[in-house]
Amino acid sequence: MGRAYQNRKESMAKTADMKSKIYSRYGREIYVCAKSGGVEPEGNLALRNLIDKAKKEQVPAHVIQKALDKAAGGGGEDYSPARYEGFGPGNIMVIVECLTDNPNRTFSEMRICFNKTKSKLGTQGTVAHMFDHGALFVFSGDEEAAMEALMEADVELIDIEESDGKVTAVTAHTDYYKAKTALEAAFEGVEFDMDEIQFLPKETTPVPEEDREMFEKLLDMLNDVDDVQNVYHSGEL
Repeated sequence: MGRAYQNRKESMAKTADMKSKIYSRYGREIYVCAKSGGVEPEGNLALRNLIDKAKKEQVPAHVIQKALDKAAGGGGEDYSPARYEGFGPGNIMVIVECLTDNPNRTFSEMRICFNKTKSKLGTQGTVAHMFDHGALFVFSGDEEAAMEALMEADVELIDIEESDGKVTAVTAHTDYYKAKTALEAAFEGVEFDMDEIQFLPKETTPVPEEDREMFEKLLDMLNDVDDVQNVYHSGEL
C-alpha cells in the first residue's frame, strides 16, 4: 500500500507542474459540488472538505470564491462525471476521472491520448476491478490506535500500515466522512498528509524501461486535458 501512496504522489506531482491547471480543476470541482449540494460550506460537508483541500494546495481565495459565486448564480455549465479505463505502455492499468460538459469532446481527447502513446482505451470496468475504490488517509499517528478508532466507528477498513511514524489507512469510500471524523477524534489536532477518495491499485507493476518515456508521455497528455480531474495507474515509476 505504501507503494500505491508513493505512486499517487508521483502522479499528482506531474499535475502540480502547472499551478493554473490545479486552480482550474479545483474551481470546476468546487462549482459542481456547490451547485449540487448548496454553496454554504456549513451545510455542505463535501464542499467544506473540498475547500479545505484547495487551501492546502494553495489555491487562491479568489479562485474558490469565483466558483462559489458562479454556483450561487445558477445557470452556467452542466458538468457530469466521466471515467475512462485502459492499458498504458507496458500494459500498465490506467483510470482517468473527468468532469465534462461535452462527453463527445472528452472521449475524443481520451482516444487521442491513448492512441498517440501506443495505449489501449477500454470500456468502463476494464481495469476498475483491479483497484480498490477507497478513502485514503495518511497522517502521523499510531497504527493500533487508528485501527481501534476506525473499528469503534464501524468503518470498513480495507488496509492499514505504519511506516516511519506515518499511518496509511484505506477505508471503504462510502465511509470517508465517518472515518475522518473518527480519526480526528482519536488524534487531536491531526493534520492529514492526504485524505481523499481515489482508486488504489491492488497490485503495482514496475514500468519497463523501454516503455517509461511513452508512459510518462501518456500521463502528461492526460494531465493537459482540461476535463481530467484525476489519473490513477498501477505503474511504479
